[in-house]
Amino acid sequence: MKFEKLINSIKDTSQRFQSNTVKAINLNLTLRNWMVGYYIFEFEQKGEDGAEYGSKILPAIAKKIDLKSLAETNLKICRQFYICYPLLLKIALQNNKEILPSSIRQPLTDELQINNNQSLIIRQSLTDELKNQDDSYLYNLLITTSFTHFVEIIRIEDATKRRFFELLVLKTTPSVRELQRQINTLTYERLGLTKDSLEAFEQLKNKIEPTNTTDILKSHYFFDFLNLNQTHLIEETELEQALLHHLQKFILELGNGFCFGARQKRILIGDEYFFIDLVFYHRILKCHIIVELKTEKANHEHIGQLKTYLQFYKKNMMQPTDNPPVGLLLVTSQNKTLVEYAVADSDKELFVSQYLLQLPKKEQLVDFINQELKSL
Repeated sequence: MKFEKLINSIKDTSQRFQSNTVKAINLNLTLRNWMVGYYIFEFEQKGEDGAEYGSKILPAIAKKIDLKSLAETNLKICRQFYICYPLLLKIALQNNKEILPSSIRQPLTDELQINNNQSLIIRQSLTDELKNQDDSYLYNLLITTSFTHFVEIIRIEDATKRRFFELLVLKTTPSVRELQRQINTLTYERLGLTKDSLEAFEQLKNKIEPTNTTDILKSHYFFDFLNLNQTHLIEETELEQALLHHLQKFILELGNGFCFGARQKRILIGDEYFFIDLVFYHRILKCHIIVELKTEKANHEHIGQLKTYLQFYKKNMMQPTDNPPVGLLLVTSQNKTLVEYAVADSDKELFVSQYLLQLPKKEQLVDFINQELKSL
């Protein structure tokens, strides 16, 4: 055996075991969440003291269990997951009885009384391939799909549209971001308007970049389930991480009233989690400063995202004596560096003038970013 072959064998073996480990953990996470949803739904329908809790059942459960991975929002997702896939575990057990440990499988099997007619999946689709399938395809979906993908799919109300994206995930294994993009850009609707749906679907498959193990590792559901450090939950490149690390230090060294608040600040808007790159509080300006850094050219989505964070802080974090939060957008690319300030809903000229004096000058930030890019 040549040395190069030895190295490749070790790398390949490591990657395969890592992939198997991630898939096994994710499968357990998905099954756990289905079972949680099942228990909640059954209690709501048949619980002897269900009326006592009423609409406050989820907050009550979350408070008693006191697990980050089963907070109220996640419990809501678990319930919706079960409602969308009431036959999922039954189908899984039919295909593989060992998919659950015996200590869980036997008592649960005795409990489950699910009628096939309860399935919420409409048996029709755009293609003949789907029309000829039964629900057994859900087993393949279960063992190959991350729970984060399921979360995106169950948000789709139309059952036929949901089944289309199930097929898309099975056929192309897209990253979660790619799946979101396909849903948001109305791929289902556009495909339905084409004369040859099968040909259009084949073209679509060739354009989608498949997911990989590291994509699954970035899921906050995955890390919450394992109770791991939250700093790993945000998708960021090594370049962004390095820039943020030095930017945090750079801003604090400027003085002028900057107090560090958080890095990769996790916030919940509706039922989705978002992460803010850096948060400071300025004790002279009496306002929060939200910093977002992107290693690409600026676009309207970046500005919209920053303004969303500003509105969130204004509504949920701003104290009566505070001024409106300030947003700082840093965008880098090979050809330009952009620094943009944004003040949310502030028409007070005095405050605007004051923050321009107190915050870092644009020239300082441009120089800082350019120097960092050269050194990395």
